[in-house]
Amino acid sequence: MSVVEVARRVRAYGGHFLLLAVLTLVTALLITAVPRVADRLTGQGLREHMAGQPVAHRELLYTTTEEPVTGPNAAVAATRAGELGSLQQRMPPAVQGSIGERWYAAHTAFGRLTGPDLTPDKGLVDLSLRTTGGVREAASLVEGRWPEAGVTDDGSVELALAETVTRPLGLRPGNQLRVSILDSSGAPLNRKKITLVGVFRPADPSAGVWDALPSLLRLTPPVGEGQPFLIVGVTADPGIDAMAASGWPVGFTWRYRIAPDRLTPGQLDALIAGLSTLERTRPAGLSLTQGADIPLRRFAVSLAAARTLLAVIAAGLLATLAGLTILAARLAARRRRDEYVLLRARGGSTGAVLRRGLAESALVLPAAAGAGWLLGGLLPGGGSQLRGVLLAAALATLALPVFALTGQRAAGRADLIGARSTAVRLTVEVSVLGVAVLGAFLLRRRGLALGGSVDPLLVSVPVLLAIAAALLALRAYPLPLRLLSRAAARARGSVAFLGTARAGRAAATAPLVVVVLAVATAAFCAVVAAGIEAGRDRAASRAVPGDVLVDGERFAPDTTTALAALPGVRAVAPLLVEPGQRPYADAAGRFGGVGETQVLLVDSATFASVVRRPGITVPDVPAAVGDGSTPLPALVSPALAADLADAGLADAAGRRPAWLDVQGNRLPVRMARTVDEFPLIDRATERFVVVPWPALPAGSPHPLVPTGFVLAGDGLDAAEVSRVVDEGQRRYQREGVVTGGERPRAPEVRTWSAVRAELGGSGVNGLLVFGFTIGAVGGAALGLLALAFAVLAGAHGRGQVLSRLRTMGLSRRQWRGLLLVELTPLVLVSVLTGALVGALLPLLLTPVLGLPAFTGGAAVRVRFEPGLVAGVLGLAVLALGFAVAVEALNNRRMRLGEVLRLGEES
Repeated sequence: MSVVEVARRVRAYGGHFLLLAVLTLVTALLITAVPRVADRLTGQGLREHMAGQPVAHRELLYTTTEEPVTGPNAAVAATRAGELGSLQQRMPPAVQGSIGERWYAAHTAFGRLTGPDLTPDKGLVDLSLRTTGGVREAASLVEGRWPEAGVTDDGSVELALAETVTRPLGLRPGNQLRVSILDSSGAPLNRKKITLVGVFRPADPSAGVWDALPSLLRLTPPVGEGQPFLIVGVTADPGIDAMAASGWPVGFTWRYRIAPDRLTPGQLDALIAGLSTLERTRPAGLSLTQGADIPLRRFAVSLAAARTLLAVIAAGLLATLAGLTILAARLAARRRRDEYVLLRARGGSTGAVLRRGLAESALVLPAAAGAGWLLGGLLPGGGSQLRGVLLAAALATLALPVFALTGQRAAGRADLIGARSTAVRLTVEVSVLGVAVLGAFLLRRRGLALGGSVDPLLVSVPVLLAIAAALLALRAYPLPLRLLSRAAARARGSVAFLGTARAGRAAATAPLVVVVLAVATAAFCAVVAAGIEAGRDRAASRAVPGDVLVDGERFAPDTTTALAALPGVRAVAPLLVEPGQRPYADAAGRFGGVGETQVLLVDSATFASVVRRPGITVPDVPAAVGDGSTPLPALVSPALAADLADAGLADAAGRRPAWLDVQGNRLPVRMARTVDEFPLIDRATERFVVVPWPALPAGSPHPLVPTGFVLAGDGLDAAEVSRVVDEGQRRYQREGVVTGGERPRAPEVRTWSAVRAELGGSGVNGLLVFGFTIGAVGGAALGLLALAFAVLAGAHGRGQVLSRLRTMGLSRRQWRGLLLVELTPLVLVSVLTGALVGALLPLLLTPVLGLPAFTGGAAVRVRFEPGLVAGVLGLAVLALGFAVAVEALNNRRMRLGEVLRLGEES
């Protein structure tokens, strides 16, 4: 066989080879493009995930304790600066490669700063001197100069301060100051003269060089009443050396920041492993602080789950493409059956048939696979996937020769399904069903196997279940159609009877299996995506049950009224949270034998009015009865209920209540009922109790004040809410029962929309969107193509019947009605079976897919959303119209008047 002869035959059957080539190209493109796009989206998500982390979760910090420096070396600051590179060299290679910026700093212990310009009305001020690289490049001088020499001729240490520090203190270059270490009585133990030589302004206050704490750019407020402000100034290395020589305690820090743009998904595991070894390999005398492994581990968990989910989707699409390729090869071989039979009748061997089919396939399909591989390689990303493309090309090339051998057999009565129910077919169907059920059972027993490679059991079980469900549906659906056909036989008209009779004898098994597989993949993507979105909504509603959540220390009682007066606020519910409480056995405070418990006080009526989020169920909090002297009905967690029962406390009747210490008040509580979860309570908290807000007697020495609020409303301004609650917290500190002490942390204001956006913008969200998009769109498109094969599989037989009926007087309208009646069961069974399988697969696979990694830990519950049901029905209508259009187009091409001619094969 010459290449010219092979090319001539390929051209003669160009339609079949074009279809096979397109399917092969799409398969190679899918094998190549999906990993590359996934790699690019994963890298982009990893970089965005790390860039959005706080500074503490992106830095490695080595520090020494502040102590006097001993030894003959006077240039102590410059000597320790050389360790900046040596410490990085000791890190594992993956950690070394991820480091971007790095800084070294030497700093002195804080000492009391005094001077003529620091008047008493400015408060107490403590100063620490620091030398660090990159300050001069990141700032510009406002007044004076930089501390070049570090020490003046008279032994005074040179100092430069930020403009934001000098302005409130009233300092200018040239001021002479003194810093002292004080003993417990306030007497100076060590003094050093300081000269302010310069004032600088940062070019970018958010630059990494300014992130060291305490900050160079601001006055750190006092931590309590009578405590000093803290400021940090810049000096030169000789200034630090002079302080160290005078016996001043000096400490050193080496700070390394992970650069998000240097991170790649391939190094993620090595980076996490390297970070875990840093503590064990740190040099003696240094302490290490790092939190980078926390977000990296979270990303790794979500990435493993996303890759598993993407592998399941890709397996469904590849199985569908493999089925379509088999259908196309079988259709091509069946249309050329007479050619192969004639070749064998003229003495051709089996090898000759195989060689002919192989030569034709090898001329077209490897080139199509190569084109798909090249197109996929144009997409950004890593990995060539050449091995998978070569395997797909080889299988597609062998499909036509294999079916060329099987296509020589006599066709028989293909319209009778009973004629095809051979022992071999029954054995295959039972085997597929048994393997699918066994695989599903083993998968549920084993659970999710996280790792870098694809789990073969997980990706094969959905495909096997879809095939098994398709085979069962094909066995079951002719039975009701035959009953319907018998009923239609007694009615007037022939369209319903003939249509249902032919539909009940349809035998297009393989195409319908492919349709079910494709639609199941699309439905699976839609159901899982809807479940993840609903899970994220529930997670956001659990964290912020209203529209805005305020969390802080203690607020003045009138803060509730001030918040209610803000524009757009509909309701305000005060909260009181007391973490780490230990229930008492009696009012005297005797230990009750129960571990630390989180206590949440809410007002039943107002809390129910602000929690209106769909998808979240809030247990009803019983209303408080009395003034708090009688046992309060409480909701308790199962773990706490078990502990209280063992201790004999908080029985439902309230005969022996448990006692809680809430802001100095001893409140008796009894168990009303147990609840597994409650909004505002973290899932990791095992022991919690929700108590209704009691009405304490008038004149109580310890009135209950809120520590947070939940707001409901439209168009709420978070900045305005923050202003009001900050003022409320300050009022409580000034006017409350207890004053002074540590300065409270600033109130945290979180909105539901911001929390929901944070959950939806996780690092692997782009990968999820990509997987669901190609799964839903690709599954629907391939399902329609498989449906076209199912229609074409019986097109010739239907053409003969329609041609005979047309000669017997069947009208064109009745002809269309007959097509619709015959094709409707075929379409509905395949589409609805695929949709049902795709909707039920998440119920089986959700426990082993790790989907809570995408929802902040919230469980993903699979539900049949109305929109999904409408989408399935719309797809069924679209598929039916597509099937009728394909059949009508094919009948028009075959010319129904010619299909009755003897031996005519179209």
